[in-house]
Amino acid sequence: MIELSTARMNPRAKRTDCLVLGVYEGRRLTPAARLADEAAGGVLGQVLADRDLGSTAGATAMVHRPPGLPAKRLLLVRLGARSGLDDRTFARAVKAAARTLAGTGARGAADFLGEAEVGGRDEAWKIRRIAEAYGDAVYRFVECKSGKEDDASASRLARVAVHAAGDRGAATRAIAEAAAVDAGKSLARDLGNRPGNVCTPSHLAERAAALGDEHEAVSVRVLEEAEMRELGMGALLAVARGSRQPPKLIVAEYAGAAEGQAPIVLVGKGVTFDSGGISIKPAAAMDEMKFDMCGAASVLGAVRAAAALALPLNVVALAPAVENLPGGNACKPGDVVTSLSGQTIEILNTDAEGRLILCDALSYAERYDPDTIIDVATLTGACIVALGHVASGLFSNSPELSAALLEAAAHSGDRCWALPVWPEYEEGLKSNFADVANVAGRPAGSVTAAVFLSRFVRGRRWAHLDVAGTAWESGKRKGATGRPVPLLVQYLLDRAARPG
Repeated sequence: MIELSTARMNPRAKRTDCLVLGVYEGRRLTPAARLADEAAGGVLGQVLADRDLGSTAGATAMVHRPPGLPAKRLLLVRLGARSGLDDRTFARAVKAAARTLAGTGARGAADFLGEAEVGGRDEAWKIRRIAEAYGDAVYRFVECKSGKEDDASASRLARVAVHAAGDRGAATRAIAEAAAVDAGKSLARDLGNRPGNVCTPSHLAERAAALGDEHEAVSVRVLEEAEMRELGMGALLAVARGSRQPPKLIVAEYAGAAEGQAPIVLVGKGVTFDSGGISIKPAAAMDEMKFDMCGAASVLGAVRAAAALALPLNVVALAPAVENLPGGNACKPGDVVTSLSGQTIEILNTDAEGRLILCDALSYAERYDPDTIIDVATLTGACIVALGHVASGLFSNSPELSAALLEAAAHSGDRCWALPVWPEYEEGLKSNFADVANVAGRPAGSVTAAVFLSRFVRGRRWAHLDVAGTAWESGKRKGATGRPVPLLVQYLLDRAARPG
């Protein structure tokens, strides 16, 4: 992980491998860039005059051995218009700067991009965005490679100091928050990126146990198949029947507040590989179904961040973990199972397995008498159709909770969008043979999945995040993103800051 710090710095005197400076539209330099340009004899103005810096936000240009400056390099970054610079454009610029710098031989950097004025945002917000961008930029998953290629592709960037001109306390907190988010995201990304033959339900349980070893305030226990059977988790166990890998229900409890304070329960879908079961998926891109446990990974990541920040909250992460395979003992379309809640479920499609493991975990959450329940799941392809890969789907039975999560999403840049869970959508879930069916057909598939889950929270304040489109990327950048760890952590930060 990268070492992050803040300091009040002078670009003309800072000894570093690279100064990171901003420029607005119209060739207008930020204050630090102007100071550096004066010391370097106008070299930045020449770069702009020669049109070596692109015109779009996020364009970068590198100057090596700038004259008159002790820095070895100078990275110039296009910020966009000075007036009206918004969250999205600023985030795009700082991410581009971090990625560019991570691809060089620089080991350290001094970043001054926080000087830019972003509408409605203070310096601490900008510092956190910058710091998180560097954490993302240096992340590499190389543990499955032989080693030779790893050394060539690994980033050398190890330290970044972010310029802070204002409240040092706020800046320090912003860095701490960014580091905690980075730690949570890195855990979630590592777990998501590991192949299915490594990251099994047992491996998830072992990694959760290690989290308990890392933080004294975190305790972890794992429910095994026999205990789940005794409790009556027929829906969860039905999904696991086709695999030789034993199912696990991982329980990670972070105690940051008084014992009597009702906890926030985070429930994460942990299907470590999803073939679809008897309702088997097409072969194309099935390898990406190792990412079907990213919900579980993200709630464990959120607990790791909460513990790192010592938040004054009680937080419980529940991660039902299974493989969904078409073995000889696998559940079949038409089977009826009894959930922990006592409700019977007709399994019309074994590839709608996430809601089956989640419904038992949601029922189990009730024993904590929770203040709030938030579940996270790579649940439906329909959510990708609706929102693409930009925003996670948000469903909630509480307008207050929905508003809080939308606010946390806007602040963190980890975007979500609210969709309905109206009673009218229950019609398609009716079954002739059980209390409810596990699917309702193609129309509004992400909504009906959420409506199914809502049956198992018994009126508790609850939200469901469908991260099927945001938990991982495909193509050249294939890999887990760590979302929605930033959103969850910001929600916890906001709750911790609330009076009382």
